Amino acid sequence: MPAARLILASTSIYRRQLLDRLALPYSVVSPATDETALPNELPSALSERLARAKADAVAALHPDAWVIGSDQVAERDGMTLGKPGDHAKAVAQLRAASGRTLRFHTAVCLRCVATDVALIHRDATEVVFRALDDASIERYLRAERPYDCAGSFKSEGLGIALFESIRSDDPTALIGLPLIALARMLREAGFSIP
Repeated sequence: MPAARLILASTSIYRRQLLDRLALPYSVVSPATDETALPNELPSALSERLARAKADAVAALHPDAWVIGSDQVAERDGMTLGKPGDHAKAVAQLRAASGRTLRFHTAVCLRCVATDVALIHRDATEVVFRALDDASIERYLRAERPYDCAGSFKSEGLGIALFESIRSDDPTALIGLPLIALARMLREAGFSIP
């Protein structure tokens, strides 16, 4: 493994849980990045820009470290969906998703200022929701309270019961950090991962 340390530029518990799977020592630093979309910015471009911005912000403070930045943007019919934040908005998001396909753009950036390296990967995951009635939506939201999750669900939990199918090259991307791509990037940077 390189002498440089690894930093996750995120305070997301979901990303920490995913990164723990790679069994590498790392620290966590909040990137304090403005996540506002630019005018007419496509959801896929937004996810990539924010992943890079998060990695850059923390890498500037820790130039010898390898920094992981990641971001996920949910999209329905070309519109960006944010994290609901509360019950009423989560109900509205799940009603709008009922019987529909949503696309989740998850980008990851591995950045090191000292070596002037920035590796970027973007994953697109399609989630096909089953028809959801109001009672099912209420039961789900009361059970899991996914108000801090894009799309108003946790696929790693009970949210999986809301779907007909998931189409993705990397199932961890839907949770918020595409580990298949990240493991490849870390190996390319010199980290030893099985």
